[in-house]
Amino acid sequence: MIHNLQGIHETVDYKADTQICLYYNDEAENYPPHWHPSFEVIMPVINDYRVVCGYNDYHIKEGEILVICPCMLHELFAPATGERIIFQPDLSHIKLKELDLITPLLSPAILITKEEYPQVYEHIHSLMLEIKDEYMNFTTYSEISIIAKFLEILVDIGRNHKAFHQQDGDRDIHHQKEYMEKFLFITDYISNHFSENLTLEEVASLAGFSKYHFARLFKQYTNSSFYKFLNQKRIEYAKSLLLDPELAVTEVAIQSGFSSLSAFLRMFKQLNLCTPTEFRNMYDSQFQKTPASGKK
Repeated sequence: MIHNLQGIHETVDYKADTQICLYYNDEAENYPPHWHPSFEVIMPVINDYRVVCGYNDYHIKEGEILVICPCMLHELFAPATGERIIFQPDLSHIKLKELDLITPLLSPAILITKEEYPQVYEHIHSLMLEIKDEYMNFTTYSEISIIAKFLEILVDIGRNHKAFHQQDGDRDIHHQKEYMEKFLFITDYISNHFSENLTLEEVASLAGFSKYHFARLFKQYTNSSFYKFLNQKRIEYAKSLLLDPELAVTEVAIQSGFSSLSAFLRMFKQLNLCTPTEFRNMYDSQFQKTPASGKK
């Protein structure tokens, strides 16, 4: 894989005129901490692989699939020998409300194994092999086919989530559909208004729920609390602002929707294991001696 790092920000080497990149990688080389706006999907084919993402250390066995969310700082560790598929699709240009609903289910990453995901593992594994073959034999409509297959992977993960299978006394299929529509609206609303002073009470009212009922349902459908979801949106945006060295950290905090610098600093470190200044310094100076090209 090609190193396109400026500090910790990776510019993905997409196939010309596309938003997808795939490597069938056999290099025994580690890849330092980095992030990018695309998803990253890693599936070892021969031997294991190790990824550190956030507070989690993932040891991926042959055939298992790790899906890393966009903008997550992660580090890769390769064994002495082995082969793996590394796939990077950028969906930021695709405007689908349901993507905002499913991303928290994956954050910061999700490891798909036979044991943990028996209902969808085989299908996702097959889709990854199909994506690899489509990419290697790239022809007309291959990009559409590849993106469609990756979206199908996300659908499998989303529909496998417990919220789609739980049935309690006050919710039938009709209610489930109604709730899903409301939460698609709410996650889209948060994505468009995260820099504003949003509160749980305000957003719950928009959805037509009491704040307590809303908080419970939000956790059930997104696997995240309301404020965690909101702050992840703000921090994701803050990362892009921090790439501008002329923008003060205080201004980044304000533009990202934080009411105080201390709240911004605390949340940024909680989600990224470093302060905004450390993050910016890594972008400015880390790996300056790293060659511009190499293989991931």
